[in-house]
Amino acid sequence: MLPADFALESLPTPLAVWHAAWHSISSQPVSLPSPKASTRRYCSDASHVCRRLQSTKNFSSVCVTDTGALGGKLLGVVTSRDIDFVSDRSTPLAEVMTRDVVTAPAGTTAKAAQETLKANKKGRLPVVNAAGELVALATRASFVGERFLPPQGAPSLDGQGRLRCGAATGTREGDKERIAALVAAGVDAVILDSSQGDSTYQLQMLAYIKQQHPSLDVICGNVVTGAQARRLIAAGADGLRVGMGSGSICTTQEVCAVGRGQATAVYQVSRVANQLGVPIIADGGIQNSGHICKALALGASAVMCGSMFAGTSEAPGDYFHINGQRVKKYRGMGSLDAMAKGSEARYLSDTQNLKIAQGVSGTVKDKGSVRKTVPYLAQAVKQGFQDLGVQDVPQAREALAAGTMRMECRTGAAQAEGGVHDLLTYEKTPW
Repeated sequence: MLPADFALESLPTPLAVWHAAWHSISSQPVSLPSPKASTRRYCSDASHVCRRLQSTKNFSSVCVTDTGALGGKLLGVVTSRDIDFVSDRSTPLAEVMTRDVVTAPAGTTAKAAQETLKANKKGRLPVVNAAGELVALATRASFVGERFLPPQGAPSLDGQGRLRCGAATGTREGDKERIAALVAAGVDAVILDSSQGDSTYQLQMLAYIKQQHPSLDVICGNVVTGAQARRLIAAGADGLRVGMGSGSICTTQEVCAVGRGQATAVYQVSRVANQLGVPIIADGGIQNSGHICKALALGASAVMCGSMFAGTSEAPGDYFHINGQRVKKYRGMGSLDAMAKGSEARYLSDTQNLKIAQGVSGTVKDKGSVRKTVPYLAQAVKQGFQDLGVQDVPQAREALAAGTMRMECRTGAAQAEGGVHDLLTYEKTPW
């Protein structure tokens, strides 16, 4: 959204339609919009100033409101056609915007919005309330793109039918205020974010949360041994993250000589956690569907797919090009780039003059939508479990405990043999 007196010189050409991810207008990088958002196909939860939209978001239009924000009175719409031949870049948007805009009332369903776009042959449909204030935006592009994506699965909902949501927080004194705000916003769980979860800081914060917010689930970590897991579970942890230094952008094992092989860490922690009824998350090292099969079979209840989902259209960050390849930036929380943005407290470096990096920054190629990636991964894991001879995760754990399914280490030669080899050229297409 933009105010009517915003000058064209401040905008790239062309401009943008809000039809995908929305960001808070707040300057705080991790602002907290409502985590209990609706599951409509059009956007209605935030806005931000239009910057570098054509190259980074591939948008071509913007809505103009009297406040320059979502919730302001809709004044008009500016498209690339409105500014293509405007030579004076200081021209206010009010002088070039289209004021006669087809709108839909608040509460319009996605199906009704699509029919309105079709009937009026428009590319965008602002949704306004009774006062004429912009509350959402439906676009033709989003509905067209929907036809090329697999059907959406059932969402994960809480007892009130709202989307489940979690948020990360630290273990410092100032994080207590953040936790209170998260609880007020309705989060279902918080993750105590630390590279080393077996610490007095985390134990103290866990005790505080359980006392002040007893109904809030707390996921602790990261840990890699059964002893670490036992201490956190005894203190009240509802879940654990497992992994240290195994992420694609993490250098903790190299810099600090701590950590563990991820498969070993998941197996050893799960032996303790599963006996005590606490789920664990395999965090790090997941590069393909086969790794997910291994993590689940070794005792994990879920996996984190940071590098696998980085580069998708839903992932944070803007697209740019390197040597003709469309990419997004991907950085480790222990990298100097992330520390400059405030992650140094996670590595106890916020009070030190010399910052020691435990991660790197890099780029990952454009991977499209997670709507395509997740169904492939789910089906591949199902086929993996079929080949294992088990029907579900609990059966896989029983087979591992009984010795009917065994894990073996593979040599480098065996790993090379198990991959594609002895071909002059090939194209590896996952699906």
